[in-house]
Amino acid sequence: MTVHALEAARRLAPRFAARAAEHDRDGSFPVDDFRDLREAGLFGLMVPRALGGLGASFAEYAAVATELARGNGATALVFNMHASVTGALGAVTEELAEALGVPDEALAARDRLLTAAAQGSWYAVAMSERGAGARLSQLSTVYEPTDGGWHLKGSKTFCSGAGHADGYLVAARSSTDQSVVSQFLVPAGDGLTVEPTWDALGMRATSSHDLHLDVAVPADRLLGGVEGLALVVAQLMPHWLVASYAAVYVGVARAAIDAAAEHLNARNLAGLPAVRARLGRADAATAAAQLVVAEAARRVDDAPGDAETNRWVWRAKLLAGTTAAEVAASVLEAAGTSATRRGHPLERLYRDARCGSLHPATSDVCADWLGIAALGGDPDRDGSAPRW
Repeated sequence: MTVHALEAARRLAPRFAARAAEHDRDGSFPVDDFRDLREAGLFGLMVPRALGGLGASFAEYAAVATELARGNGATALVFNMHASVTGALGAVTEELAEALGVPDEALAARDRLLTAAAQGSWYAVAMSERGAGARLSQLSTVYEPTDGGWHLKGSKTFCSGAGHADGYLVAARSSTDQSVVSQFLVPAGDGLTVEPTWDALGMRATSSHDLHLDVAVPADRLLGGVEGLALVVAQLMPHWLVASYAAVYVGVARAAIDAAAEHLNARNLAGLPAVRARLGRADAATAAAQLVVAEAARRVDDAPGDAETNRWVWRAKLLAGTTAAEVAASVLEAAGTSATRRGHPLERLYRDARCGSLHPATSDVCADWLGIAALGGDPDRDGSAPRW
């Protein structure tokens, strides 16, 4: 897998970069980028080989995401959502399925969704809500059983790829027991309404619009076939909810350094010691963040859900988000005022990089989690607000 997918990502990145300015300016979705991803077979990146996919590890995903983000961080961010869905589904082993009580028919339904991804379908995530963010325990979207399925009703925000995906991973609470949070893979179509609300500082090409749901879905669209698994999975697989963003922002930081170097060389500014020092520090900081992401990913592959693995996962998200913002700001200052003009790559990358600390879990939440762990507490339960 590694050679094929990584080479494909490196081949696609320059195409994405060439289109990025237009999509950022217009706030339009990079449809051509996603056609390229489909044709390269990358929608099947996290799908097991037995189901027609590439069977990538989490570490291999991280490497691919970093390369894609060097082309366009917005494209890589939306792709991350699809990888999170397929990666989490594909990571449910027989042993884990048995421990969670997942019935055989739910595993068969999961395999159908993964096979579809390997064949070119892609999935978005509809989790966040206004007033609740991404905290699963605070959601207002509800579901209830119907004859032969489920009915979901509510509204989501920050749904990257809204209106373009083939399906949406929707988190919702039971209408009869609000402590029960479940996830559904809702197909695009009737019952879903996209409200175009995304006009943001950075990552403008993600089409992260609001999604309104009043929809009936078949019984097999309840992921895992058992109600109440969402919070359990969040604690078992925090790498998909927390650190999958990290590789994207390492790529954005690296793209900022590349763009700054090109700009500075073109303007004969590379002879200034202060300029070189800024790029040197940016390079070192980005390399350090990338090593932490790689170590977290290695541990996820070797011991997913382990306490020390999870600590590295939270470190990765914290460092990637803060590093991207700091690196982009520093190299923009090195490049000078001309690089702040609309349409300049560094101006776009500066805005995109600033978003890394804001994605859940935010940098403040990550730091608090790590601080509680360092003090000997339970970071998943201690604190003033629920993590999920």
